[in-house]
Amino acid sequence: MPNAEALMRARYTAYVQRRSDFLLATWHESTRPATLDLSDRPGLRTNWLGLQVISFRQMDAQRAEVSFIARLRIGAGGAQRIVERSQFVFENGQWLYVDGEIGPKK
Repeated sequence: MPNAEALMRARYTAYVQRRSDFLLATWHESTRPATLDLSDRPGLRTNWLGLQVISFRQMDAQRAEVSFIARLRIGAGGAQRIVERSQFVFENGQWLYVDGEIGPKK
């Protein structure tokens, strides 16, 4: 990926496609979970509705930050938003997701 924003967009697509392999491979080892279960619960299918990148900030050659809003619906419930400011690092020639600070739901 050329930058952290491109990785953020690819990771959103991986959530839509339920590609836990890609998500784990692009997660920094210091914060990566051992497993990632993206399967739906009975009657609670997750439908991703869209991604809006609010800001992208390259802090230096090895660190970047991406703020975004992801919209989703779980089952027959109403639409929800995830507001997050994500941290990324550039290591061994690739960008990796480190962690994110969840903001207030808007």
